[in-house]
Amino acid sequence: MEVTNKKSQVKRIFDSISHRYDFLNHFLSVGVDVYWRKKAIRLSGMSDQTKLLDIACGTGDFAITAKKFGVQSIVGADLSLNMLTFFKKKADWICGKAVETVAEHLPFKDRSFTNITVAFGVRNFYDIPQAFRSFHRILSSGGKVTVLEFRLPENFFVRNFYLFYFNKILPFIGRIISKDKEAYTYLPESVGEFDRKVDLVAILKTSGFSQVEKHSFTFGLVQVVIAEK
Repeated sequence: MEVTNKKSQVKRIFDSISHRYDFLNHFLSVGVDVYWRKKAIRLSGMSDQTKLLDIACGTGDFAITAKKFGVQSIVGADLSLNMLTFFKKKADWICGKAVETVAEHLPFKDRSFTNITVAFGVRNFYDIPQAFRSFHRILSSGGKVTVLEFRLPENFFVRNFYLFYFNKILPFIGRIISKDKEAYTYLPESVGEFDRKVDLVAILKTSGFSQVEKHSFTFGLVQVVIAEK
C-alpha cells in the first residue's frame, strides 16, 4: 500500500471509531488488554523520573497506566485528531499534552525522552524502520522503546481459534457497534500481514538499538518488545 493511501486509511478508520474505541478494546479482548499494558510498563522499569512519549496513544490507556505507575512527564502522539480529542478529555489529569503527528517524523528535539511506548500501533505505521530511527533520535542514552503488539500464536489450536475470532467474530461485533465495516476487517488483515512480514527485533537492531528483548503473553496472542538505546 502506498504511503499516502495507508496514512489516509489509518486516519479515517481511527477517526471513525474513536467514540467506541475504548469499549470495543475492552469488550473484544475480554478486559485482558488492561493486564497487557500493566505488564509492559513493569517490564520497562518506568519510574517518577521517566519522560514518556506514548505514540499511537489513542484515547490514552497506556499513558494513564504509566501515570498510575508513577510516571509524571507524559506526552501523547497520534495521527487521528479524533483520538487525540478523546485523549485530552480522558487523560487531561495526567498533566501531559497531545500532539497530532506521524511516528516517522516526530516533531521533538534529540534526546527529549527516556521512554517511548506504542500499543497496537506499529502495524499502522507506513514506514516502520523510519519510525524506529525517529524513536532512536529522540531517546536519551539508555532510553527504551516498549512495543505492545498482536501476533499470531504458534500453538495450532490457539492459532485457529484466534483466526476464527479475528476474522469472523471481531468484524461482526465491531461492525454492529462502530457502524464501520472497514475498521474491523482492517484489524485482522493488518495483524496477519504484520506477523508474516515484520520482525520487530531485527528492525529495532538495524535502527540503532543495542539491546532488544521479546516477551509473549496470553498463549502467544500478544508480544512485548523492549529495545534500549
